[in-house]
Amino acid sequence: MPTPINILVVDDELPIRALFLQRFRHEISRAEIQFTFAQSGEEALDQLADSEVILILSDINMPGMSGLELLRRIRTKYPHKPPAIFMLTAYSDAKNKEQVRLYGADDFLTKPIDFNLLRQKIVELHRS
Repeated sequence: MPTPINILVVDDELPIRALFLQRFRHEISRAEIQFTFAQSGEEALDQLADSEVILILSDINMPGMSGLELLRRIRTKYPHKPPAIFMLTAYSDAKNKEQVRLYGADDFLTKPIDFNLLRQKIVELHRS
C-alpha cells in the first residue's frame, strides 16, 4: 500500500477541518491522503518538527503569526521541498500574490476553495 500524502492545513477557522474531512472523505478512507490540522502558525511549526508533511495549506490572515510569517519561517528552515506550500486566502489582491511568491510559496488559492482544483493540484504535486 502506498504511503498517504500527508497534508497540514493551517487555519484559525474551526469549520475548515470538517470541510476538508468531508471533501476528501474518499481519499482518506482509501488511505491516499492524511490530514493534520493546526489553528495557528505557531502550532503548525510545532507539528512540522515531528512529521513527514509534504504539503502545507495555510491561510494568510490569522491572529498571531500570519500565514505569510509562517511561510517565511518554513522557507528559511526548509528552503527545498518538501514541504510544498499552498497559501489560501479570501483576498486575491496583487499585493498578497506578490508577497506569497517572494516568500517562496508554491501556489496561491482563493477562498472559497475550489476542491476539484485543489485535488488536481495535490495529484500533480504527488506525481512530481
